[in-house]
Amino acid sequence: MCRTLEGHAHWVNTLALNTDYVLKIGAFDPVKDANKDTFVPDKKKSQEFALARFKKVTESVGERLVSGSDDFTLFLWDPEKDKKPLARLTGHQQLVNDVKFSPDGRILASASFDKSIRLWNAKTGKFIATLRGHVQVVYMISFSADSRFMASGSADSTLKLWNLATKKLEYDLPGHADEVYAVDWSTDGLRVASGGKDKVLRLWQN
Repeated sequence: MCRTLEGHAHWVNTLALNTDYVLKIGAFDPVKDANKDTFVPDKKKSQEFALARFKKVTESVGERLVSGSDDFTLFLWDPEKDKKPLARLTGHQQLVNDVKFSPDGRILASASFDKSIRLWNAKTGKFIATLRGHVQVVYMISFSADSRFMASGSADSTLKLWNLATKKLEYDLPGHADEVYAVDWSTDGLRVASGGKDKVLRLWQN
């Protein structure tokens, strides 16, 4: 089955599901299984763990999809039920590069060419806060496994770590010699990886 979702006035750059993290983590338990080189889980317990994580994120709203566009906006969708967006999220002053849901499904974050990151309520699309600190384009963002922190990579050659409880910059992480295009947080929450125009991958220990 194919369903067409229309609403943006310009091309769509990025998409994310509120279940991305739980689908990625599967049966891995970041609390019990951190620092293990190999892990051979009990099949039934693994299925129960994965299903419980999925239900926790989707129990109140189901699956949600967010899209970010060159038209400076985001749209929040219920892709299984409606062709029309649930909410139109405005506030960015330039195109939206990246969107992510927090692992717990509560927060939605967006990164933009306007050098800012904006936080939104993942259920309603209501604006929460703007994170400012980068002096160039913000290319990518990634949440920690516990949804307490977020890392961002920018054209200003830095990686920044944000505290989502205080909505403040926690650490400034220089080290790249050029623009930082990619950033990702390990599922156990212990490391952040970044890569960019300087052709280098850097690993940061939590």
